[in-house]
Amino acid sequence: MIKESYARWMYDWETRLTTRDENRVVRPLEWGFEWIEPFLRDHGFGDAVPGPEIVNDPAAAEAAMVRINQLLIRHSDTFFGYEPPTDYRLEERYPELFPTNVRPETLAQDAALKQQAADGKIPTAQFLRFTSPERTPYPENDLVNARWYPAPAHKDPKRPKQAIVVLPQWNADAFSHNSLCTIFNKFGISALRLSKPYHDIRRPVELERSDYNVSANIGRSLSACRQAVVDIRCCLDWLEDQGYEHFGVLGTSLGSCYTFLASTHDKRIRVNAFNHASTAFGDVTWAGQSTRHVREALEEAGLTQDRVRELWAAISPCNYFDKMASAEAAGPEKRILMVYANYDLTFPKEYSLQALQGFRRVGLNCEVRVLPCGHYTTGETPYKFIDGWYMGSFIYRAYKALRREKAAGESAVPVPAPEAEEEVVSR
Repeated sequence: MIKESYARWMYDWETRLTTRDENRVVRPLEWGFEWIEPFLRDHGFGDAVPGPEIVNDPAAAEAAMVRINQLLIRHSDTFFGYEPPTDYRLEERYPELFPTNVRPETLAQDAALKQQAADGKIPTAQFLRFTSPERTPYPENDLVNARWYPAPAHKDPKRPKQAIVVLPQWNADAFSHNSLCTIFNKFGISALRLSKPYHDIRRPVELERSDYNVSANIGRSLSACRQAVVDIRCCLDWLEDQGYEHFGVLGTSLGSCYTFLASTHDKRIRVNAFNHASTAFGDVTWAGQSTRHVREALEEAGLTQDRVRELWAAISPCNYFDKMASAEAAGPEKRILMVYANYDLTFPKEYSLQALQGFRRVGLNCEVRVLPCGHYTTGETPYKFIDGWYMGSFIYRAYKALRREKAAGESAVPVPAPEAEEEVVSR
C-alpha cells in the first residue's frame, strides 16, 4: 500500500514537472534528407541519396531513410568519424544562463546574472571553442562551446593527468552539471562541460528551446547526434594535446545517448557514467512524456513506434552493444556506470532495463544504480544528492583504478618473448 501510494505521488510530481513548460512546439514531420546528404556524398555514399521522386513520396521516402540508417550502422566508424579541427582556442567571458523556459522565476534569474556580469560582480570563466566537423546551416551551432574546469596541478609530478567530458540533459541551461565539474576538480580530474548542439550559446536565435536536437525532422536529429559525438571526440583531442592521459564521459538523458556512441567509437574513453540510459532513440521519443510534442507530429504523419524506431536506428545505443564489447576486447577495459530511475516517465523503465540487459549480454563491466524517483525529479531534493553521490563516487573510484593500473604497468618487469624454436604447446 505504501509503495503504491509513493508511486502515485512520484508519477504525479513527475507529470507536473514535465508539463509546466508551455513553450514546446509541435513541428510537422520532415524527412530531412538535406541534413544527411552532405555526409553521404562526401564519404562515397552518394547512391543512397534519394531523388526528388522519392522524397515527394512518403512511403518511398520512409523506406529510403530506413536504408540510410542501416548503411550508417554498417559504416558507423565513418559516420562518427571526423577531420580534427585546427582552430582550438580558449575564450574568457562572463557565464550566462541561456534559459530554455519562460517561467518568471527563470527569467528573473537570467536577468540577475546579466546584471551581475554588467556590474563585474561575478568571475569570468574559460570556454573551449572550435569549429565542429559536422556543419549545419547555423554558424552559431557549429562553433562548439565547452566550459573548462581545469584541476589544480597535483603535487606528485608523476600522477597522470585525468579529464572528463560532461554532457547534461536535453534542453539544459548553461549552468546545468557545472557543480559536478567542480566536484571532479576536487578529485584531481579536469572537466569540459560540453554544450550539446543547439544548446545555450549554440542555440539559433529563432528557438526558445533546443528543439533541433530531437524533433520530427528525421535527418536533422541524425545530424545533431553525429555532431554531438564528433564534438566529444574533438574535445578528447584537445585534452590529449594538453597532456591528459585518462579520459571519461558523463552524460545525462540525451547526453547519455551521445556519450555512449562516442565511447563505442573511441578507445580512449575508459570511464563512462550513463545517467538515465535507454536503448532505442525512437522508443524513448515515442513513449517519453517530455517528447510528447514530437510524438504528436509523428502520429499526425501516420507513423508508428516500430517505424520510428527504424528511422533513428543509426543513433540508437541498442544497435551498438556488440560493437562496444568488441572495441573493449581490442583495447583497454571500459568502466561503466548506468543509472536509471524506478518511476521514470521520460526514459520509461522498461527501456532502461533493456539497456542493462544489453550491457550484460555482451559482457561489459557495468555497475548499476537505481534512483527511487523519476527523470525530472532527479533534479529535485533529495534525489539530486543521491544521483550526485552515485556518479561522484563512481568517477572517483574509476579514475583511482586507472592511476593504479598505470602505476602497476610501470613497475612491472618486462618479460622477454621466447625464441620461436623454444615455443611449447600444451595439450
